[in-house]
Amino acid sequence: MTELQELIDRTELADLVARHSLWIDERRYDESDRLFTEDVVVTSRRGEAKGVEAVIDLARARHDDYARTLHNKSNLVIEVDGDTATVRAHDTAVYVLDDKTEAIAAAVHLYRARRTDKGWRFDGLEVRPVALTAALERAL
Repeated sequence: MTELQELIDRTELADLVARHSLWIDERRYDESDRLFTEDVVVTSRRGEAKGVEAVIDLARARHDDYARTLHNKSNLVIEVDGDTATVRAHDTAVYVLDDKTEAIAAAVHLYRARRTDKGWRFDGLEVRPVALTAALERAL
């Protein structure tokens, strides 16, 4: 792999992580094929989801009850090995419960990705929770 190709791959993978946050926050479930392989497996405290439809159901069950969410990924560590890759990211999320309260969560996201004929796609995600606040009174 050339240095240029590695830079391109790393940029595409970082973009994929950012798009994952938008997918959740803006409920862009119709864009799932731009993020995931058909055989994607996601594991979290809420269980395991296999396949795109199950991943959408898991996301909806966890996020659609909130008025809004805002996920921020940082500290990306990207390892590319040919046509597969891993990405480790810190995720900090604000969950707006209603117009008076919110909660804040932190987790480590461990992504697995593979190169497809349509570009990089996630074929695995493990969510490792770190912290979650109780409902907080909103200041804004």
